[in-house]
Amino acid sequence: MVQRVIATDDALELIRKLKNLHGPLMFHQSGGCCDGSSPMCYPRDEFRTGDSDVLLGRIGDTPFYIAKDQYDYWKHTQLIIDVVDGRGGMFSLEGPEGKRFLTRSRVFTEEERKEISSR
Repeated sequence: MVQRVIATDDALELIRKLKNLHGPLMFHQSGGCCDGSSPMCYPRDEFRTGDSDVLLGRIGDTPFYIAKDQYDYWKHTQLIIDVVDGRGGMFSLEGPEGKRFLTRSRVFTEEERKEISSR
């Protein structure tokens, strides 16, 4: 089954570390001005989603939401959450670790688009 959002091994390792420190997590990919369109990682109960957010999928048991306008822009791609050295968004949990989450993407194949649209 094709997933709309996945993570690299490095990102999964950082997610495990953050879960050990902060408990259950969630991600939100916004199109905001302050932190650009970086995936932001929060304690699960500290960020409220609303009607303008779409549950894109899960990375393990961690929900990944995206703003509707960003979803419309990215819906033809699989988001690949990665991690790189550097400072991320000031509100995202990975900041003190000297790392930041980064969204990469790839365009779905025609077969994958058919599978996704049939769900």
